[in-house]
Amino acid sequence: MMASLDDDASTEHDLAELFRAEAPTVWRALYAFTGGRREIADDALAEAFARALAHAPEIREPLAWVYRVSFRLAAEELRRQRRNAGPPVDEVIDPPEAQDVVRALRRLTPTQRAAVVLAYEVDLPVAEVASRLGIRPATVRVHLFRARRRLEQLLRGEDEDADRMA
Repeated sequence: MMASLDDDASTEHDLAELFRAEAPTVWRALYAFTGGRREIADDALAEAFARALAHAPEIREPLAWVYRVSFRLAAEELRRQRRNAGPPVDEVIDPPEAQDVVRALRRLTPTQRAAVVLAYEVDLPVAEVASRLGIRPATVRVHLFRARRRLEQLLRGEDEDADRMA
């Protein structure tokens, strides 16, 4: 029985250390993924770590697990908001120069957005992005390719004509 308590304490300590070391990076990735919605990023991060504490003995790779769960929670909340509300309210995005990029990121699919954020904001290699998203590396490369092409169109303003015609 005593070994079990020691294991639980060790797991909690490891998750506490993981939170201290990685939470800011995970939060920044969630912030970009959600298109600058701080509340969703905060809630998804907190809930993912709370679930990690509850399921600690079952988790083999805690950081990858936290990324997957937090991104899924954020995506679920974005879908819920999209169904229940009108167009999203723009939040103040810091720095102001990033506003166009964040707006363009919002127009990507959730998986494209996650791949872009993890690959370019968090600076992870494709294999690690795949691990954290729970998809294959080849799929990550496809999402990155399509996302870069779409972002280029959006940031150049080429999409405005398509929006007017639709």
